[in-house]
Amino acid sequence: MNFKSDLAGRSVLITGAGGCIGAWAVKILAELGATPVVYDLVYNRDRMNLIMEDAESIDWTTGDIADFDRLITVIRAHEISAIIHLAALQVPFCKADPVGSAKVNVIGSASILEAARQCGIDRLSYASSIAAPAMGENDALATLYGAHKVCGEQMAAVYWQDWQVPSVGIRPAIVYGPGRDRGMSAAPTVAMLAAFAGERYRVPFTGPVSFIYAEDIAARFVAAVSKPINGAFVFDANGTPETVDDVLGFIQCEIPEAGVGCDGDPLPFPAEGDSGALEEFLGLDPCRSMQTGVKATLEVFKNAKSRIDIAELARDTIRRNS
Repeated sequence: MNFKSDLAGRSVLITGAGGCIGAWAVKILAELGATPVVYDLVYNRDRMNLIMEDAESIDWTTGDIADFDRLITVIRAHEISAIIHLAALQVPFCKADPVGSAKVNVIGSASILEAARQCGIDRLSYASSIAAPAMGENDALATLYGAHKVCGEQMAAVYWQDWQVPSVGIRPAIVYGPGRDRGMSAAPTVAMLAAFAGERYRVPFTGPVSFIYAEDIAARFVAAVSKPINGAFVFDANGTPETVDDVLGFIQCEIPEAGVGCDGDPLPFPAEGDSGALEEFLGLDPCRSMQTGVKATLEVFKNAKSRIDIAELARDTIRRNS
């Protein structure tokens, strides 16, 4: 990673680390010499096993993000000095279970902020979303998930105002790359996996999209806790816009026989490039290009073949996302 970090020897708590961004954050932390401590509701190392050779060595603690007493116990037991908060329920789950999702997304975020305050943790990054600004700018895109993320940003601002708990909130665009395997917006990555495994697949949307490679966004969450900061900041992370057709073209450049295509309406989110504000704040280079990201994704799949059955993974992923 191309950023300065003093995390070597420090224990870092990652909530929701069983997810795509979390798995990459764990990998980066381990490479930096930090001790990643996973806190997740369930035990599932599948995404870590895809991108890491030694995923079984990672300390994994199961627990509910809204269980404040459990959270505090884990933080103190592991002498946590930084937190990367990624645990959340996404748009369809929020709509299906408004109360349950609020416990995870809102109470969970409050638990993290209060734990940081009580334990004197002054390094905290957390995942917001491009769904947050849509709440004030585009009523057609309003969702409970977006409302939860707005609440999280506002709570973080108050925790700085009242108790000087610093934080960096990051709003990722559409994440792609190894480990991104659920939800409609995962489709471009599913297409990469399908092509690698010799399966056919169609992305169910078209048009331009703001894409960000999984490792690049994870690096931003890690960099945000790699040095002390003063304030409660929120940044967009839009990555590199490309059309779905161009993405499929990049796949076919690497695998000419790939049976991938696309149809459907464009996604309703604006496809904007990075402003550079987050990169300047963290001292990071810009995100890799989509073409480079496609090559990197296929290389991870190639390297993982000795550890997992890629063909079975592809079939299962396609079935879940069809």
